[in-house]
Amino acid sequence: MEQQTDIVIVGGGICGVAVALALQRKGIKSLVLEKSESLRAIGTAIIVQPNGWHALEQLGVAAKLRQTAVLIQGGQHVFLGTGRRSEISFGEVDERGKLPEVRCVKRKDLIEALADQLLPDTISFGRHVVSMKVDYSSHSSCPLLELSDGTQVKAKIVIGCDGVNSTVADYVGVKATDVFSVCAVRGFTYYGEGHHFVNEFLVLSIPSTNIQVGRMPMTDNLVYWFITRDWSSQDPNIVNKPELIRQSSMQAAESFPKEIQDMVKDSEASSLHLTQLKYRPPWELMRRDLYKGTVALAGDALHAMGPFLAQGGSASLEDAVVLARNLSRVVEAGEEISQPRVERALGEYVKERKMRVVKLSTQTYLVGKLIEKASGLTKLVVILLLAIFFGNKANHAKFRCGEL
Repeated sequence: MEQQTDIVIVGGGICGVAVALALQRKGIKSLVLEKSESLRAIGTAIIVQPNGWHALEQLGVAAKLRQTAVLIQGGQHVFLGTGRRSEISFGEVDERGKLPEVRCVKRKDLIEALADQLLPDTISFGRHVVSMKVDYSSHSSCPLLELSDGTQVKAKIVIGCDGVNSTVADYVGVKATDVFSVCAVRGFTYYGEGHHFVNEFLVLSIPSTNIQVGRMPMTDNLVYWFITRDWSSQDPNIVNKPELIRQSSMQAAESFPKEIQDMVKDSEASSLHLTQLKYRPPWELMRRDLYKGTVALAGDALHAMGPFLAQGGSASLEDAVVLARNLSRVVEAGEEISQPRVERALGEYVKERKMRVVKLSTQTYLVGKLIEKASGLTKLVVILLLAIFFGNKANHAKFRCGEL
């Protein structure tokens, strides 16, 4: 069976739903194909920095999400065993004396806020795209999507928002993601009587063990936390077993303060996720076109990056705004879609986003290399590169993707 539609978004995660909403705000209909049977809220939380809040304002959901998470007032990195502390800056106070807006938002709250604004039947669940090819049978070549149930979907425009293992990225010609030698465990801990923590981003590390723990309050009762550590040969066996993830995390935290150990021990089992960290090499982004005909990429399918800058989610929201803005210049309701004009619009989208995501990916890659085990010389080179090219560590949060 073959289905035909104008615009297909592959992947109904945060990026895919954000792209659909951005297009809808511009009066453009799309169809989201999502392989899960319901909204996909895999993972725990997203740290949204000022650039992300700007994108959420454009999408019309910022006000609702602000009600779900407290404002974070700075942060600090504490090196246990040495007593050394360094400030974690999210930017400078603005001319009105306001701190940069940083909040930690539940992934579930974010995707639901976006999806609730969509027209009915925008998202089609249980639709798993397994391959893509070009259909030359019509007068113009169109992308043809093959689904796991044997259905074919012919579209005039395809946007790949299908994550780090992207089928659409394979079609475009972007190579598979690489992996860091470190992993991250993420979770929530609920404190019935309140947690009494300062509303700040706290990172604790023990350099000799290559382990870091991060903590960020979300509400007066809920705390988001993560642990980064070396990926082990045993980790593939526990990724889907929350209690084993908890046990391994408690072992990783045994040299940390008691309040950290208790936080891990009392975490919500259903919230625990263990992943080896993947990334799209910045040099791969530099040398690729990142779109092919009327097919483009967004979100992790485009710029998978480690969580070290907390920018992956916000960058995906930026993608949605910029992509919809460019497509709206050539796609109008009720009019025939012109393939050459769409190709030019997608080219403009990629041109606008390329250096932004290359810079984010490069900075994230270098920070990841600092966290990985490496020789002293390698780490010295990385530190020098970060100082030369990314001297202002919080500069990435000042970016604005513009109006929708």
